[in-house]
Formats: sequence, structure tokens, C-alpha cells
Amino acid sequence: MMRAFVFPGLTTRVVFGSGTLKRAGEELELLGHERALILTTPGRRSEALAEALAADLGPRAAGIFAGAVQHTPVEATGRALKALDASGAGAVVSLGGGSTIGLGKALAARTGADQIAIPTTYAGSETTDILGETSDGEKTTRRGPEIRPETVIYDVDLTLGLPVPVSLASAMNAMAHGMEALYAPDRNPVILALCREAFAAFRESLPRLTEAPRDPEARSQALYAAWCCSTALGQVSMALHHKLAHVLGGAFGTPHAETHAALLPYATAFNEAAVPELLAPLAAAFGADSAGGALWDFSERLGAPLGLKGLGLAEADLDRAADLAVAKPYPNPRPFDRAAIRALLQAAWEGRRPVAA
Repeated sequence: MMRAFVFPGLTTRVVFGSGTLKRAGEELELLGHERALILTTPGRRSEALAEALAADLGPRAAGIFAGAVQHTPVEATGRALKALDASGAGAVVSLGGGSTIGLGKALAARTGADQIAIPTTYAGSETTDILGETSDGEKTTRRGPEIRPETVIYDVDLTLGLPVPVSLASAMNAMAHGMEALYAPDRNPVILALCREAFAAFRESLPRLTEAPRDPEARSQALYAAWCCSTALGQVSMALHHKLAHVLGGAFGTPHAETHAALLPYATAFNEAAVPELLAPLAAAFGADSAGGALWDFSERLGAPLGLKGLGLAEADLDRAADLAVAKPYPNPRPFDRAAIRALLQAAWEGRRPVAA
């Protein structure tokens, strides 16, 4: 018999294609707003991408706040709140990667502002109801319907110039969402189908865009895979992998996407020892017997981040990281204690190929 499930439905409107950035004004009007504050990072501001969007929006643009910061520190959100209040806008347009989209979510959670998310990487937080925020060296996560963006505009053209290292790290970040969805207790057939789609699309597209970074077909396929993974994460609960990534990012400031990428094979292999049948679709997508090993092999072949050591994490930090990771209980398909987490982190720090055991 098919496993019983609940599918809550998809609520985010998605506009996918090439040149779709031009539809931001139209989408803002559909949401019933006359003006929106554009959110971005200093880097995106320097590329004049936000200014080009503001020019397209014309009088609908209520200004640009270019202060989005990695891991969404509450101090940055406080500055953005002042900018949003001064603008008089009832909506935000988040143009950038996970940092910018996270800031949009933080504003929406505090003000009820509607959001249009325009992702420029594959990190995959744009269709989720998850907000991770950092304060006093700790990253906390919360969920709620008010956090999920109302509209996401995927413009393949915005990814054509994305550097290959950033592309690979953010793609592995997205793949982590799909990986954890496979064994989530609240998984359902729709989400599992999206995960299988995503694994196949990333398997085909990432080697191609590594060789030809401006290949529009490879970029389109990768962006589609990112949407699949983002949608999956937005429908299910998180477990060990995401907890470890949040601990490392919040406490040690490791880069978000690269941390996910470096942890992915190890968290996968750890849980694969307990639920190999649930992770089998991931192994099958890469034609391998082991999901964790397949992800490590794929990352090594592409040059994606392998090992926490390369992210600036000191070996001496691993003890504190293990302590933080087990400080509060959370669900995971394989039970663990501090010793198990410490061993996992050691393997991930060294970057050696994982074994499901």
C-alpha cells in the first residue's frame, strides 16, 4: 500500500524563463501594491543590477536597500526595517541570493509585507517558509506562512554570469534540501517526485555549466532543479544536515552555501546507514550504490567544496560545534549522540570520502 501522506499544496506563484526580470512590475501590481523597496547586497549594488530593476519599476520603486548580510543578522534587519518604514512601501523585492531573500523574509515576518523574490543563485530558500536569523553568535530558525514569499521570479539570464564556484556551492546547497526531504517524516509523493527531478537535472546541468558557464540550457536546467529543491524544503521538516549547517554558520561565520556543500556527503552517509532505502533515489540518480559516496564523487569531479577545513574552520572548533549541535533535541532518522556528531564533523573537516556506517 502507498504510505499515508498529507500534501498541503503549493502557494507561491512562480514565473520562470529568460528575461522575466522585466515582469517584476506586473507581478507587483498583481499583488495589489503600488510601490516596493528593492533589497540587495553591496555586491549586487556595485553591479548596478538593482538600479536596472529600479529603472524598470519606475515610480513603483520605493528605493534600494543594499544592506543584506549573510546569515541574516538581526542588526541588519533592524536597519532594513527603518528603510522600509521610511519608504512607505508595503512590499519588498528581494534581488540576490540567500542573504537577500532571507532579509526579505525577516521583514515580512515582522511587518506582514508581501515579497517578490528574484534569486540569482541556486541556494533554494525562495519558496520556503523558513527564516534563519543570527544573533549573538547563534543561528535560530523559525517557520510560518507569513515568511514564504508570495511570488518568485526565476530569470535564467541572471545566472549566466554566476561564477562557477558560486554556482556549484549553491547547487549543492539546494541538493541538500532535496536530500533531507527524502527521509523527512512529513514527505509526500509530490515532493519526492520533485526531488528525483532535481537530482537528475543537477546531474546533467552542473558538469555542462562547469565547462560552458554561459550555456543557457544548462543554466535553465540548474535553475529548475533549484526550484524543485526549494519547493521540497518548503514542504517538509529539516534534520541533522541543516542543523549542522546552521550551527557552523551562526557560531563560526562559515559561508552559507559552501558549508552546506561541504557537509552534504557526510550528513547523507550518516543517515544512509540507518535508512538506505529512503536515500536510494539519490544514489540511483547518480548510478551509484551509495548516496553519500556519490555526492562526494560528484563534488570532487566538479571541484565543489569538499571539507570544512577549507572554509576556515579550525579543528579546535569541532568540539564546540558538536556541543552546540546536540544542545537541543531535534528529529533525525538516525539517533545520535555527541560522539557520533563529533566523528561526523571530523570526517567533514578532513574532507575524506564518507562511508555509510
